[in-house]
Amino acid sequence: MSVEHVEVLVEEPSMEAALSLLLPRLLGDLSFAVYSHQCKEELLARLPGRLRGYGCWLPGNWRILVVVDRDDDDCVALKGKLDKMARDAGFVTGLGVQNDCRRVVNRVAIEELEAWYFGDWEAVLAAYPRVSASVPRRRRFRDPDGIRGTWEALERIMQRAGYFKGGLRKIEAAREIARHWEPVRNKSRSFRAFHDAVQKMAE
Repeated sequence: MSVEHVEVLVEEPSMEAALSLLLPRLLGDLSFAVYSHQCKEELLARLPGRLRGYGCWLPGNWRILVVVDRDDDDCVALKGKLDKMARDAGFVTGLGVQNDCRRVVNRVAIEELEAWYFGDWEAVLAAYPRVSASVPRRRRFRDPDGIRGTWEALERIMQRAGYFKGGLRKIEAAREIARHWEPVRNKSRSFRAFHDAVQKMAE
């Protein structure tokens, strides 16, 4: 049984904005819906109940994809917490090889969505041409998943280039940058893990 639809749960509107542009390119003919929350805490608080609700009706050829920021959490512990919520609601977690069971796939953006922008700096340059092209060569930014305070770092770089003088507008930036994303060139390991999961669903 092939996957026909993906329900995507994210923690905030900027991730929804980015994925709404990216997922049609990755999922092809599969339908999808993205549901955002106001923050990570709200998503985690509501997730167990939402999964139980899905468990009452979700078809076997649908998938649930949950994407949260790691922030300062331990990545393994956060992923384990998400997987336990899914299992407690009666779902199988991970990608696996069984295509006829209700399945939840959890992915963690490390440290947060903005790290995925640093992973594809060419997309940032395409959206905001005045930013420095040398950013990925600087020691601090060579490993997108190792940057501390990614949205603050992005805001400073943008402001030095004359953008977002009043502060980074996250939803606007998400739409502009994600429009230029090329997943195969993204250097963020957490983005690649997300990308691989979506591709496997599309297969």
